[in-house]
Amino acid sequence: MMVGDQPLVIAGREIRNRFFLGTGKFQSKEMMRETIQAAKIEVVTVALRRIDLHSPTPENILDFIPAGTVLMTNTSGARTAAEAVRLARLSREAGCGNWIKIEVINDSRYLLPDNLETLKATEQLAADGFVVFPYMYPDLYFARAMAKAGAAAVMPLGSLIGSHQGLKTREFIRIILAEIDTPVIVDAGIGTPSQALEAMEMGAAAVLANTAVAEAGDPPGLACAFTQAVAAGRLARLSSPPQPRDLASPSSPLTGFLYSSHDPG
Repeated sequence: MMVGDQPLVIAGREIRNRFFLGTGKFQSKEMMRETIQAAKIEVVTVALRRIDLHSPTPENILDFIPAGTVLMTNTSGARTAAEAVRLARLSREAGCGNWIKIEVINDSRYLLPDNLETLKATEQLAADGFVVFPYMYPDLYFARAMAKAGAAAVMPLGSLIGSHQGLKTREFIRIILAEIDTPVIVDAGIGTPSQALEAMEMGAAAVLANTAVAEAGDPPGLACAFTQAVAAGRLARLSSPPQPRDLASPSSPLTGFLYSSHDPG
């Protein structure tokens, strides 16, 4: 955490590394663990359907998540609010804690979240004591409604899941950042550290990525690059960089040259 900054605090938990990591698509669970450790990841997301609490072998994914890491289970596979609520409650009963990322997706082609069903699930789960992180299409009205319902943060997509397209929805995310006080965590479509840095410069509280890291030639290395980029973007935001100008602005005075036009020699 850089000098002068404050940790991100969610549900009383201080988070210093604002780069969150998804745990799907890694070549092995060992590689996933190595990546989490190398980049000092503090928050990971895990799909409940990938957790086998009754496995007699060390192939349960939870066994590969370093101690002290915050587990945010997600409702991947839910098509309705009712299914998402059921998955969240199963997760808590299984001992996975009460941090839940709500994913409600009906669209199998573009994997776009259903904001209305997501809002319904947010309302129910927040009222039930969950720390709720709704994954959403960046729409100001729904972001406001989810914040009002008690979401700990809202998670607008940057672009299509796994597309590496970056911040295709940047202008809509800017509106949300300007209009709500609830933390905004940019999720989905982030393919490079530079894209994560841009999101942080815009004012995002954190960035979550998965596919870009898991499919990299060197996942631990890229995760470290993401961590550093997120920190750099955060520092840039806190430093209030100057805004773009329409005209040039010299960095040195245009008067007082060593040789004037009257003294060629």
